[in-house]
Formats: sequence, structure tokens, C-alpha cells
Amino acid sequence: MGVVVVGSANMDVVTRVPRIPGPGETLLALSFARGGGGKGANQAVAAARAGGAQTVFVGALGRDADGDALREGLADAGVDTGVISVSDAPTGTALISVAEDGENAIVVVGGANADFTELSGEQRERVGQADVLLAQLEIAPEVVLAAAQARSEGATFVLNAAPSAPLSEQMWAEVDVLVVNEHEAADLAESLGAPDRDLDAAVDRLAERVSALVVTLGGKGCLVLQDRRRTQVPAVRVTPVDTTGAGDTFVGVLGARLALGDDLVEAARWGSVAAALAVQRPGAQDGVPHADEVRAAR
Repeated sequence: MGVVVVGSANMDVVTRVPRIPGPGETLLALSFARGGGGKGANQAVAAARAGGAQTVFVGALGRDADGDALREGLADAGVDTGVISVSDAPTGTALISVAEDGENAIVVVGGANADFTELSGEQRERVGQADVLLAQLEIAPEVVLAAAQARSEGATFVLNAAPSAPLSEQMWAEVDVLVVNEHEAADLAESLGAPDRDLDAAVDRLAERVSALVVTLGGKGCLVLQDRRRTQVPAVRVTPVDTTGAGDTFVGVLGARLALGDDLVEAARWGSVAAALAVQRPGAQDGVPHADEVRAAR
């Protein structure tokens, strides 16, 4: 069927600031905006815009104006919103500060995402139809595990282990492709008993647990490990405007390209180009490029 994304959806409340404020510091914002966000919803938008892969989002929204706006934004991007749960809790919110150099600081209020603790029968059914299942760690881990266990034989489970959290043995057993940035790689390796936070040591430790690993490295591109084979995928050199959602763009496009039949290295190349385009634009979902833009930039 394509891609099913199980994860969070937030209304992003974004302030642009001269720099990320320090503890106890008050800054005057340069601008203010609201837009669609949440790691799961961002990845669903990226997968849908990658072109050719049907994309379904499985998550939860509140019975409020933010929930209505997020559902409409997902649908406009081409995402199937038919099995989104509706919660009495308010829609999730992310409070984001974006500095002039493109870096960001984010505080997330879970809301309906925190209230999403089990899959409905209809949601399980849609997960079972996926060619590629994408999930992250902004929702309850038991929901992510249930989705992984509900996928059909032959479906690929891509886990973006973000934000950082230790994984259960049950979760490790389900992962087909693990996607982390270098900080998340070090955190996960440390949870497995790695003695230090050296990236090479972390990569080696994680490669012992999964058959396929992608480590995103920001402006240095990404590292793909599959069956102990390492491939460095270079980044596209750009000047960032807003890095919010760039990692989600990478993961969503990677998942879509896997569903379309690309191998992991080729899918990572598409994801890397898409992420480079995304950081040149403000907003998480607003910054996600379309397939023709990515193709032209390759």
C-alpha cells in the first residue's frame, strides 16, 4: 500500500529570535508564526510529497481548532487522515525558538499525543497493509511496538529513535532500519553499555543490534550501514534558514523511496537532498519540498 506513519502531530508555535536564549534570559522575538508539526505528521507530509507512495498517518488530534487545522494540512499534502484518533485532550503543541543562524530549541507539550496509548482495530488494519512502517519516539513506546508487531510479513519497519530513549529488547527485535542523528546514536549506544560517546564506537555498537542503520550527520551528510557495509552519503551544501523538521523530512522521504523500491543508500540520497532543501525554508511542514524539486536538485 505504501507508507504508514505512526507518530505525533503538533501545532508548532514558532518565534524567530536573534539567538537561542540562555537560562533566565528574555529576548524580543523577530517574528511569530503557527504551523503544522510533530515528528510523525512531519514525516507523513514528507513521505506524501516524495511522490508515488500512498501515505497514511496514524496518530491523535484534539477536538479543537488546532486539531482541525492539522488534519486539513495533512490532507492537503496528500496524506490519508482517515484513521486518526480524536482525543478529549488538547492537540499537541511545540514551542519553538529559531535563531538567525537556523538553529532551534524546542519544548513539546504532548496533549493528545500523550493520550494516544493504543491502536484501534482500524488503525491496526491499516498498519498491516503497509509496505513501509515509519515510527518515532514522541508517542507511547507501547503504541510503536504494537504497530511494529502488527505489520505484515515482508513490511519494513523504520524506527527514527528520536527523541532519545532506551529501546526495549522487544523493540530492538522488530527494527529493520534504525535512523538516528549522531547525538541519538551516542545515547542509544550508551544505553547498551558503550563506555564512551565516541561516534565510531556508537555506530559499531548499534550495528550489532540492527541489520540496517542510518546516522544523519547534519552538514556532513549521513552514514548508511547495511550488512556491515558502510556508505557515506554527502550532504548538499546550503545556507540554513530553519533546521526545524529537516530530520523528519529526511526520514519521511527515505521511507517513501524504500516503498517505491529504492535500496537504502539510494533512499538516503533522496532524503539528504530533500533535507537540504527543507532547511532553506521556514517551518517544519511548510518547508518540506515536493518530489520534482528534489529530483531537480539531485
